Amino acid sequence: MPARKKLINLLPQEEFEASILGRILRWAMTTFRFIVIITELVVMSAFLSRFWLDAKNSDLNDTLEVKSAQISAQSDFEKDFRSLQDRLKIFKDASKDTKSSDTLTIISAKTPADVSLVSVSLQDKSAQVKGTSGSELGIAQFVSNLKADTAFKEVVLGQVSSSEGNSALTVFDIKITLK
Repeated sequence: MPARKKLINLLPQEEFEASILGRILRWAMTTFRFIVIITELVVMSAFLSRFWLDAKNSDLNDTLEVKSAQISAQSDFEKDFRSLQDRLKIFKDASKDTKSSDTLTIISAKTPADVSLVSVSLQDKSAQVKGTSGSELGIAQFVSNLKADTAFKEVVLGQVSSSEGNSALTVFDIKITLK
């Protein structure tokens, strides 16, 4: 008679599963199987999300490069714009002080033909005029013209002397108090 083959069964028998050790092993095998499956799902989702994150990072880098190029292209315009704003501010500040330009206009309009102004210094409420004249009559006419104007509160003739370089000229100094 042919020899009978022996079958070896590696799976636990029902008696083994009924024991405490068998139940613990069965529970551990089932639990660890779920843990392994859940871990594999987490790893796969992290691996797949990496492609999405890489694409998003690449898009952000491209956007950053485009915006950087736009900013550098606009830098010349920005410099010109700021320069223009600075000049407009200077002009605005200078145009606020129209009283000074009005005072200068009045002083130059009241100057006789033989009087030359060397310097005019303007402060908030006063002005100082230095000039030269060919005659004392020209200086007297200039002072009387300034006193006749209602824009000035007080006109005082200061120092009068002969010019050091040209004895034909008379140097004078007038202090004006503005209203």
